[in-house]
Formats: sequence, structure tokens, C-alpha cells
Amino acid sequence: MPKIAVFGSAFNPPSLGHKSVIERLSHFDRVLLIPSISHAWGKNMLDYSSRCELINAFIGDLGLSHVALSRIEETLLEPGQSVTTYALLSALQQQYPSDEFTFIIGPDNLFKFGQFAHADDILNQWSVMACPQTLPIRSTDIRERLSQSLPIDELTTPTVVHMLHQQQWY
Repeated sequence: MPKIAVFGSAFNPPSLGHKSVIERLSHFDRVLLIPSISHAWGKNMLDYSSRCELINAFIGDLGLSHVALSRIEETLLEPGQSVTTYALLSALQQQYPSDEFTFIIGPDNLFKFGQFAHADDILNQWSVMACPQTLPIRSTDIRERLSQSLPIDELTTPTVVHMLHQQQWY
């Protein structure tokens, strides 16, 4: 039975902090990076397609064949709604009924987990793993540095740096 890590985040943009989490998930057969299409708590984000482009570049820089982008939230989005973790995991389980899913959560969201829609159902049906970043670099750091025209080379991967400078998304 394949073991799949589901790593959802805004990835706004992907950072070396995200990379530090992904590197700790090497015991999974596959790691799915799933960007939020509509944030549950109203976080302002770069448009979904642009973040997906950045994630693909990020994955390319990582060079890890078991890591992939999943755009499944596009199929789950209903106007005016956010996609819940429960809906996401249910849809993945339906697509891949023989796979075992583990939802990866950061420590910031671990304390809010009780506020997740169907939190008890998630815990009953799937594994949840808290995985803190070993490198405390957040997407906010990248956005702040870009807004101040400061270098970001030590905050994300080379292709992402290039794309952010070229596209001037933040």
C-alpha cells in the first residue's frame, strides 16, 4: 500500500522552510504539494496558477522524483467557499482508494487543528503528522524582502528566485 504525504500550504511563494519539511518526508513513497486555491482563513495570496508555476520550478530545483504538485483543489472549489482538508483528503482517497494518506501540518496550524472542518473525522480516517520546519524561513520573509528590494537567494531555490525577479509578482 503506497504511503502518500499530503503537504498543503499557500506556497506563497515556496521557501526553503517548505524544503526543510519536504526533506523530512523521505520515508513516504510520494509527497504531494497541494497549494490552497482559496485560503480557509482569508489569507491574501498570489493567484493560484502563478503559485503552481512557482511550485513546479521549486520541485525541479529540489530534484526529488517522489515530490509532485497536485492541483486537485481546482476540481473541489465551489464559488465563495474554501476547500477543506476533509474534502481534499476525501477526494484523494476516492482517486487512490488503496493508498494510505498522511496529512502534513505545520506547528502553527497544529494549534488550530480543532477549528478545521470535520477535525475528528480527519483523525479517524487518516494520519496527521506535525512536521515543523527545520529552517525557519517563511514565505512572508520572501515577500517582505522583495517589497524592500532586498536579495532572497538564501530564502528559496534558484529558479524560484529567478521567476520572482522576472515576473515581479510580489
